[in-house]
Amino acid sequence: MMLKDKIAVVYGAGGGIGAAVARAFALEGARVFLTGRRLASVRAVAEDLEVAEAAEVDALDERAIDSHLDSVVAKAGRVDISFNAVGFPNATIVGVPLTELAAEHFSQPLTEYGLSYFLTARLAARRMVAQESGVIMTVTALHSRTGLPLVGGYGPAMAAKEALTRDLSAELAPYGVRVVGLRPQGMPETRTIKDAFEPRAKASGLTWDQWLDLLAARTHPRRLMTLAELADLAAFIASDKASGLTGTTVNLTMGSLDD
Repeated sequence: MMLKDKIAVVYGAGGGIGAAVARAFALEGARVFLTGRRLASVRAVAEDLEVAEAAEVDALDERAIDSHLDSVVAKAGRVDISFNAVGFPNATIVGVPLTELAAEHFSQPLTEYGLSYFLTARLAARRMVAQESGVIMTVTALHSRTGLPLVGGYGPAMAAKEALTRDLSAELAPYGVRVVGLRPQGMPETRTIKDAFEPRAKASGLTWDQWLDLLAARTHPRRLMTLAELADLAAFIASDKASGLTGTTVNLTMGSLDD
């Protein structure tokens, strides 16, 4: 197993991506600590995994994150993997033209996504630097690299996370800590793609199937990635088998974006 005896913390574990990654980590031998803003959804994921514990942690609350990491280290001795899959859906942002978007709604994704990633990464890094090993990971989207209409501040927010990945790696790599991002295009099983579809449906008249076909047509295999595929890749990247990979966001758009 690629992650045998590794200690992983997953933020946003109650969502589709976080839950899938947590399962993949557990299947590869990791002991997984799951967190989320709603304990019930995180606990439901943990109940399926014999090597997981659930906790209610707001990934925008520095004290809550720090306290939880202290408890993880007290129980498991260290933190090997920090995976941020936190999402902040807001129906008042997606689907609104930039010319009509309120300033506070534009800045909200930048603040929330960037701050959440910064806090979880920074606090994990403090433990990892001391042990001279660890992997910090997050998820972005193709918004970071290509212009898309009606996505508000999500594009700049994803680009900011990818820049932070590079900067974190530049500082942490000398201490044995890797920092890697994953950039999928969109997965039909996630809430994110559903949230993106609904406002566009009103504006474009597209059905759900037509929306998925439109997205899939941009990929080389003419299909969208599954959560299982993303999670398996996350487990590999978190493992020692990917020890040469850091300071980058892996393009998982299946050809929608050129490298």
